[in-house]
Amino acid sequence: MPVAKPEPARKNAFQSTDAELSRKFLYYMALMREVEERIERRLYRQGKVLGGVYVGRGQEAIPVGSGLAARPDDIFFPSHRDLALYFIRGVTPKQVFAQYMGRRDGLTQGRDGNMHMGDLSKGLVAIISAMAASVPVAAGAAMALKYQGKDSVVFVYFGDGATSRGDWHEGINLATVQKAPLVLVCNNNQYAYSTPLDKQMACANVADRAPGYGMPAEIVDGNDVWAIYEAAKRAAAHARAGLGPYLIECKTFRMTGHSAHDPADYVPKDLFQKWSQRCPIQQLEKRMLDNSWASRQEIDALHQQIKQEVDQAIEQAEQSPYPDPSELLLRVYENEA
Repeated sequence: MPVAKPEPARKNAFQSTDAELSRKFLYYMALMREVEERIERRLYRQGKVLGGVYVGRGQEAIPVGSGLAARPDDIFFPSHRDLALYFIRGVTPKQVFAQYMGRRDGLTQGRDGNMHMGDLSKGLVAIISAMAASVPVAAGAAMALKYQGKDSVVFVYFGDGATSRGDWHEGINLATVQKAPLVLVCNNNQYAYSTPLDKQMACANVADRAPGYGMPAEIVDGNDVWAIYEAAKRAAAHARAGLGPYLIECKTFRMTGHSAHDPADYVPKDLFQKWSQRCPIQQLEKRMLDNSWASRQEIDALHQQIKQEVDQAIEQAEQSPYPDPSELLLRVYENEA
């Protein structure tokens, strides 16, 4: 009796895995966008969120693709445009809304009403406002993992502007000399606040900076979540093997101002039109439909589910109390309850 060929079964299993992963990609990308839309365009404008609001509209593929490529024991140093990393690690939308509204159920228990949040138990290190300053700290964390004999990896995120700062270069130099297990993810969104790329660096790509440190680098489409996922897998394997840091430059565009109070008048309007046609969520949905990984009805149902989750999360966060002023100095030091 002839033996049946196993190729079709393997192919179907592979497609099934792709479909499942694509649904995860879409869920976290859409969740990040919906949560940030509510924070920036509703809660902030209603006066329920004070201070700066920074979002990653149009950049959702970067934290999602790299975040899902990481292992649970890897460490994240997010930037202010990588909210999806928090959701991937189990932080809930309710906690994020409570954080921004200064409530006790936020990650800082109301001590900060902004994106300066982290949870070390989930491998999330709080954001440092000067983005490049995270790089030497992340290098130190990666060296600590190496000294402890662990094969975990540190992922650190920053924008193109950060790579023009001295602390970025100092951190890179230290990490490469020490062969620290560090994956560097650059959100190259073309603008450092209001400064376009060609006005802040003479080289064509951020990745061009890497050879001077003996560090491998690659450039990927920052709006293609699958390309970012594969690149992050390669980078993590390189770092995990003891070969040192690896730089991923994700070419994307910031589909908003630097912050909620910035109308981005300095950005040519045609750039917004051009990049809106490359929306990472729409690109992923098209790929899912083209490959029959999901139907239009399933995709629409997922978006509706997310809207309901976010509605409920906002309601719960608004019911969270404000912190008690008498507790202001508690939990300042590590060994305090």
